[in-house]
Amino acid sequence: MAEASIIDGKAFAASLRKSVSRQVATLQELHGITPGLAVILVGEDPASQVYVRNKGRSTVEVGMNSFEHNLPNDIDQETLLALIRQLNNDPLVHGILVQLPLPNQICEDVVLDAINPEKDVDGFHVINAGRLATGGKGLTPCTPRGCLMMLKKWLGDLSGKRALVLGRSNIVGKPMAQLLLRESCTVTIAHSRTRNLADECRRADILVAAVGRPRMVSGDWVKPGATIIDVGINRVPDTRPGAAEGKMRLVGDVDFGSALYVAGAITPVPGGVGPMTIACLLANTITAVCNTAGVDEPEV
Repeated sequence: MAEASIIDGKAFAASLRKSVSRQVATLQELHGITPGLAVILVGEDPASQVYVRNKGRSTVEVGMNSFEHNLPNDIDQETLLALIRQLNNDPLVHGILVQLPLPNQICEDVVLDAINPEKDVDGFHVINAGRLATGGKGLTPCTPRGCLMMLKKWLGDLSGKRALVLGRSNIVGKPMAQLLLRESCTVTIAHSRTRNLADECRRADILVAAVGRPRMVSGDWVKPGATIIDVGINRVPDTRPGAAEGKMRLVGDVDFGSALYVAGAITPVPGGVGPMTIACLLANTITAVCNTAGVDEPEV
C-alpha cells in the first residue's frame, strides 16, 4: 500500500515568513511603520520559555520590533493587567500576546479580555471569537489559521468536503470548525464524549486531530485517502530501538505509523502544524498593524 504524502509544515512556514518579511519592508517603505509584537511570559516554565524565545527570534528575523516582558511566577493579577493596559496604549506595539498557561492566582479569561481586540494577535479575545463565529472580520487564532492555510494549499477548494474536528477547545477546536464552515465544508466536532468516535472519524475527508491524547487516532479510524492535520504535541517515552533510556520524543494525536498507509496526506509531528503557529502569529501582527493604521495589507 502506498504511503501518504507528507504535508511539510516547515516549508509552509518558511514561505509564509518570507511573505511577512516582504510585507514588513513594504509597510516601512510606504508608511514608515515597523510592526511591533509584545510577548508577555509569566514564570519560568521551560517549554514556554523556549516557545517565547522562538517567537522573539522569528519576529526580529522578519524585520519587526520584538518587545519581551518576563514576569515572576508570583506576580499579582493587577500588576499584569497594568502592563497590558500600558501595551494597549503604546503606539509602537501593534500585537500583544500573553503566553499561556498562567499561574493559578491569575484568571486567564480576565487577562485575555483586557487585551485590546485590535492587538489580540492570538485571536482569543471574546470579541474576536464572536467575529469569527458570526462571519465578521477579526484576528483568528494562529494554529487554526495555519491548519487552514495548509489544507487550502494542499487541497485547493474545500467546498463540500466532510471535515471532522477532534477536540472542542477555544484555542483550536472551535475556531478550526468555524474556519472550515467558512470554506463551505460539512463540519462535525467530536470529542471524548462522542459516541462511535471511530466511525465518525472514518467518514471524514478532512480530519483535524486536536484532542491532546498521544496516538489516539489509529490508522483504522481513517478514511482511505483522507487528509489529516495532526495538531497534537505529546511528549512520551522513546521506545524505538536504540533510544537512550529515559529519552522522550514528541508524537501527535494520530498514530502516524498506521495512518501513513491509509491517509492521502498527513502532517508529521514534529514538523507539521507547530512551525505554522509562529508564522501565523507574525501574519496576524501584519493584519493588526494594518487595521490599526487604516492601510491595506501589502500584497505579496
